[in-house]
Amino acid sequence: MSGRGRLALCAWAATLMAACALLPLVEPVTWIVQAAFLLGVQTAVGAATRRIPLARPLTVAAQALVTLVMLTLVFARDHAFLGLIPGPGAILHFGDLLQQGGDDIARYAIPAPLASDGIKLMVLGGVLIVGLMVDTLAVTFRSAAPAGLPLLALYSVAAGLSEGHADWFWFLVAAIGYLLLLLAEGRDRLSQWGRVFGGAARSSAIDAGPVAPVRTGRRIGVASLGIALVVSAVLPSMNGGLLGPAGAGVGAGNGSGGTISAVNPLLSLRDSLNVDEDRQVLSVRTKSNNTSDLYLRIVSLDDFDGRTWKPSKRSIGAVPRDFPTPIGLGADVDRTEVETTISAANWYEQSYLPMPYPPSGVKVDGNWRYEPEGMALVGDHGQNTRGLTYEVKSLDVEPTAEQLAAAPAAPSAIEREYTDLPDSLPGVVARTAREVTAGAKNAYEQAVALQDYFAVTGGFEYDTQVQVGDGPNAIANFLRDKQGFCVHFSFAMAAMARSLGIPARVAVGFAPGTPQADGSVSVGLKDAHAWPELYFEGVGWTRFEPTPTRGTVPSYTVPDAGGSVDPGVTQPSAGSSTAPSASASASESCTAQLRKLEGCDSASPAAAAAQGGDGPWWAVQGPWWYLKLLFWLFVGLLVLSVPSAPMLWRLRTRSVRLGGHGRSAEGAAAHTLAAWQELTDTAWDFGILPDDSQTPRRAAARIVRLGHLDPTAAASVHRVADAVEQVLYAPRPRPTAGLAQDVHQVIGGLRDSASRRTRARALVAPRSTARVAWTVSEWRAGVRTRLAAARPTLRRPSRQSG
Repeated sequence: MSGRGRLALCAWAATLMAACALLPLVEPVTWIVQAAFLLGVQTAVGAATRRIPLARPLTVAAQALVTLVMLTLVFARDHAFLGLIPGPGAILHFGDLLQQGGDDIARYAIPAPLASDGIKLMVLGGVLIVGLMVDTLAVTFRSAAPAGLPLLALYSVAAGLSEGHADWFWFLVAAIGYLLLLLAEGRDRLSQWGRVFGGAARSSAIDAGPVAPVRTGRRIGVASLGIALVVSAVLPSMNGGLLGPAGAGVGAGNGSGGTISAVNPLLSLRDSLNVDEDRQVLSVRTKSNNTSDLYLRIVSLDDFDGRTWKPSKRSIGAVPRDFPTPIGLGADVDRTEVETTISAANWYEQSYLPMPYPPSGVKVDGNWRYEPEGMALVGDHGQNTRGLTYEVKSLDVEPTAEQLAAAPAAPSAIEREYTDLPDSLPGVVARTAREVTAGAKNAYEQAVALQDYFAVTGGFEYDTQVQVGDGPNAIANFLRDKQGFCVHFSFAMAAMARSLGIPARVAVGFAPGTPQADGSVSVGLKDAHAWPELYFEGVGWTRFEPTPTRGTVPSYTVPDAGGSVDPGVTQPSAGSSTAPSASASASESCTAQLRKLEGCDSASPAAAAAQGGDGPWWAVQGPWWYLKLLFWLFVGLLVLSVPSAPMLWRLRTRSVRLGGHGRSAEGAAAHTLAAWQELTDTAWDFGILPDDSQTPRRAAARIVRLGHLDPTAAASVHRVADAVEQVLYAPRPRPTAGLAQDVHQVIGGLRDSASRRTRARALVAPRSTARVAWTVSEWRAGVRTRLAAARPTLRRPSRQSG
């Protein structure tokens, strides 16, 4: 295998190895086989065009064109001409698929299903684009070092979205691929230097050639790779959102202190609510008789700057053995201690520990820190919930409406901190709060009025597709449009409560999940939720539920409800619905048992369509799609090669004529005549017809005159003509060096003096290709002559006169 061929193979392998970092993001992982095949075709086209050889830009253009044809065949054949040639319809379809892919990324949990054509196009298209960049840099332009940038970009995208602990493994695979690419380039360069002499005393090194430098390069590469692995393991990792895997924002602390930084969980919450497949996050077993109030709280958002809510920067310390009594909870309020066991899914990485509120004790393994203000546990030094099982003791606080109504004013410190509102908050927020609570006698009645306004009487609609919004007018827009999801409802109610002087904050976590047959409760991604907590002295932080159709309305906010005697009106969340609503998706209305029995409709039309085997014979479906793809790729290349055949033939002919090296006298003469023929054919391509009746010297003068060549190019023409006359007429012709360079000098001169139209004609439709027709005509005439000579002669018998 040639050095450039080996380099192309290593570029293909390096791209594929870097693409392996995407394997944890989408399933099934068999897409990597399809990517390898498409990437191999792209690499083969590059190798073929470089062998012709084509100019570097033409090589890249040919690979890009073939890549577009392959993507069209896979994703947009119904919108393309003959199912192969992309047009405006196919380009628009690609745009729609990319937009669909962006939406699907927000809807699906990791790993996302590859049944989505949008995600599939992003994955395969991204790999092919990176592969084209790597092949162009490393092979076409012979510079492998910069090819690491697109490989790094591909790995970085995968690492930024990946949620597993094996990121170092995919980094190792990608790094090995890049190292192979560098070694292949180094070996190719060393092979062009010749043998490396290491001194007279080590003759074996002379025979071995460039082995020592290659070994040194390998050692340097392996050492660099090891250092990169160690550094990546020592440096802190980047984590994701709060409700999604690997919540961020926790500062490492020691056993006695530290800090917890602000995080914004809103985008992760919205993404969790919009996933198509409601994956189980937590499995909960509790001794409580009422699971409809089993909210799992992660963190509270208490810092409101007029644009969004976020948690304040709080101090953290060691986890206490016995948790203190929640702030503000009086001794006269009924409470029951409940024991709950929670098991997190193996894929769910969360730096905050989901727990019922308020907790009174926790048994959990690992490095955890305690944040006393929110009574939350946060992981330290990378600690998270992945695959973790822990026990929580919590208080089921059961205040009565009378106790809440009779609550005295909050302490000044709490009131000052939790009623703070920025000046940028639109006045419509406070004005609407006063209108809704008109006639309320106390803070409790005001809170109930706000809850009822959002959940019952205000005409609000629950819609998870509404953007979260973080501008100063976000709450005002929500009050006007009356559409949103839990973030909008909880934010608006908390801000309006603060405007009335009621301390308020927003809690983020999970609403009650779905009870299972084994007595456990399954909490899924769609149970992600946000709700407001209002402070009442003597009771403490108290949950309210303004979001319609989500969670449960607290019993102490229902009229005529006394404490916990009546659990209140239950409003099941999407995850706990027993019957699908009019807007429920297939995944929401389909239970795990029905999915086992395959009694559910497919949630993805693309997946359902993929199961069908009907369609035209040329459709890329079924187990033999690779052969069909190869067939259509061959057809496409054939169609494209017809108009480009003259150009390709001309480039190949020029390469052969000027690439010879004449060492013997006969070889030098043949090389000289080939250079002259190339020169005259190039002049013909630029409109100077050949005249075989003239001598080489007069033909050269004619080319200089008609081609308007400059003195440098004219001298090159005459040097070639003199060499031809030496070959034709001299008894002992002198060998002339540099004829190929002279011909290239003439080609450049003709190109510079010609018009743009003439240059295009000379490149795309060269006139000298008429020689092909002449050669074919001579070949046919020779065949006819040989056939005529081979036929037996049939003679008529002569008549003899009698």
